[in-house]
Amino acid sequence: CHFFPLFPPFFFQVSRVMGAVKSQTQPRMFSRGIQTVTLIPGDGIGPEISTAVMKIFEAAKVPIQWEERNVTAIKGPGGIWMIPPEAKESMDKSKIGLKGPLKTPIAAGHPSMNLLLRKTFDLYANVRPCVSIEGYKTPYTDVDLVTIRENTEGEYSGIEHVIVDGVVQSIKLITEEASRRIAEYAFEYARNNQRNSVTAVHKANIMRMSDGLFLRKCREVAENYKDVKFTEMYLDTVCLNMVQDPTQFDVLVMPNLYGDILSDLCAGLIGGLGVTPSGNIGANGVAIFESVHGTAPDIAGKDLANPTALLLSAVMMLRHMGLHAHGKKIETACFDTIRDKKVLTKDLGGNSKCSEFTAEICQRVQDLE
Repeated sequence: CHFFPLFPPFFFQVSRVMGAVKSQTQPRMFSRGIQTVTLIPGDGIGPEISTAVMKIFEAAKVPIQWEERNVTAIKGPGGIWMIPPEAKESMDKSKIGLKGPLKTPIAAGHPSMNLLLRKTFDLYANVRPCVSIEGYKTPYTDVDLVTIRENTEGEYSGIEHVIVDGVVQSIKLITEEASRRIAEYAFEYARNNQRNSVTAVHKANIMRMSDGLFLRKCREVAENYKDVKFTEMYLDTVCLNMVQDPTQFDVLVMPNLYGDILSDLCAGLIGGLGVTPSGNIGANGVAIFESVHGTAPDIAGKDLANPTALLLSAVMMLRHMGLHAHGKKIETACFDTIRDKKVLTKDLGGNSKCSEFTAEICQRVQDLE
């Protein structure tokens, strides 16, 4: 049977924004000592924003130690692409990772690094809370929703072949097990984070067998969660309704491709990928939290990057680890800095450097002591 940890009453207030993400199969019960987190700085601006997060964590006296690892793909036995053994060993041991943006080399046959990480650690659920940030003006002000994306199959299974010259077939793989697992995760997430409803996003009217199976599993799981309202909606209808009034949505669960597109659309509602956190939940208690924006090579090394997305992903990570007070303090300092509008990076509407924005958050963290 599945076991889910209970959380103290204050947990629900502090986890509302970034969302407390827990492993479906094996909750992380961290002791009070210093915990190790695998840090994958990434490429481009990755090292800069990773340094910013580490400085803010130090200011907040977060009881974790970083184990830095590189994840450039290497060819293993039989020519199979894999991440370096030392990176895998670190993740297998720590179970928790924080990852900056990774570039995928254009070389023929080179796999997407993000895809490789997902497959290596069976990161089956991508969780992205999208919440309007006070003081950062966008056309929408009251967005507060979470997209939960099945991360392992669908159109991203990577099964493609040429039938005859000029005709290519790509296979969409949907399984009962993966569909049930992501549906259970979505409903557990809704229940544990005091969310009211789960919407299954699909196109079962067209793809009757594949999306039909996904939808059927969602309906079956919903029967066990009568306290959470369940609705189902076509993907195109969701997109239409989302841009008209995003406040009607709460938790949305969907297959891989739909989740890839819809989660970015939702990020656009609150200001873009530069302010959107993301977590990936895997089997055996593994979780990797990440910034989902690109490597921005044009500004790399120039102290211009915005570390907000990685920082808020790190806040998600702290809540996943049970370090709620530290997460709340860092989140408050970050949001207060943005609301104050005095020290902001260029993409947030200011003229400050990454190091200045980081120092301001550090100061506010210390002031909250």
